[in-house]
Amino acid sequence: MPEPSDSTPSAAAHTPAKPSVSYADAGVDISSGDRAKQRIKMLARKTFNKQVLSEIGGFGGLFALDLAKYPDPVLVSSADGVGTKLKVAFELGIHHTVGADLVNHCVNDIAVQGATPLFFLDYLATGRLANDVVETVVRGISEACKANGCALIGGETAQMPGFYADGEYDLAGTIVGCVNRPNIITGEKIEPGDILLGLPSNGLHTNGYSLARKLFFEVAKYGPDQYINELKDKTGGALMRTHRSYLSVVKKLTSGGIVSGLAHITGGGITENLPRILPRGLDAVVDLAGWQVPPLFTHLQELGNVTPDEMFRTFNMGIGMIAVIPAEQVKKAKAILNRANERHCIIGRIVSRGSRKVIYNS
Repeated sequence: MPEPSDSTPSAAAHTPAKPSVSYADAGVDISSGDRAKQRIKMLARKTFNKQVLSEIGGFGGLFALDLAKYPDPVLVSSADGVGTKLKVAFELGIHHTVGADLVNHCVNDIAVQGATPLFFLDYLATGRLANDVVETVVRGISEACKANGCALIGGETAQMPGFYADGEYDLAGTIVGCVNRPNIITGEKIEPGDILLGLPSNGLHTNGYSLARKLFFEVAKYGPDQYINELKDKTGGALMRTHRSYLSVVKKLTSGGIVSGLAHITGGGITENLPRILPRGLDAVVDLAGWQVPPLFTHLQELGNVTPDEMFRTFNMGIGMIAVIPAEQVKKAKAILNRANERHCIIGRIVSRGSRKVIYNS
């Protein structure tokens, strides 16, 4: 038998080579993600201040607390999302406002406890990464952070093919702020006779969109670009108005030392958010004649014959923030708001009835 030579083919050589499968083949383009992250770094840097000690891209963001400004610091944090308002953004191809929605919502949530925002972290998850969309969303986040004096120090951009439909993404954020312990606002100082001052919203803000979308697009059969006479606006324009930040006006009120409590009117409306700051034994009486409900809400109610209770538990109804002010300080509060050119109205009062709920007077 002849000796096998070095040139004799092995059995393995006759087996067809398996194709190499990459992460990109599974739907995750790492190179594209890296390019997007470089743009995000540039946007985030625009929000940095001297307290930021790290670059975007590390395992964690570093932030040095200014102990001269906060000698008795208490950190206040909150996390939230934009909800199904994103569905409207996808439909319209409008992505630059949802980032501001996210930041402003979170800013308001900690401002009501007296906190000033320090830094923000965002989370954006999508199926297949569209760099231009991601950059547009993060630009909105960056601009809103800068406007609120808040540093964008980190976050996560996740590609999850098969988990999200093409062209869709989810968006969430976490904020951390600080307040000196003596300045924390909890609502514990609220007393019978205190007055409710309402500050106007800028539309739906970021809540109630599942019902609003059903009423507009399924019940009324509106298209996203349809002009609605009652609203003097297109459907999409009315739904995509940015969730406003109340930080500036809240700071002015709280610096005057006249605020007993603050409530950000988000999901659950006045009905569920105002009781969150009421001490035991007190109710809030809300006077429905105290403000003019914007046409957007009345139109939604008419489209679906929605009950008043359902409307006030779903939408902000034109009031995005409520400040509880001692009766003897209302004149001062109104003067502060007037100097700030902030529209406001007296919408009710605190009474001692013992159930920590909202009572509506028509």
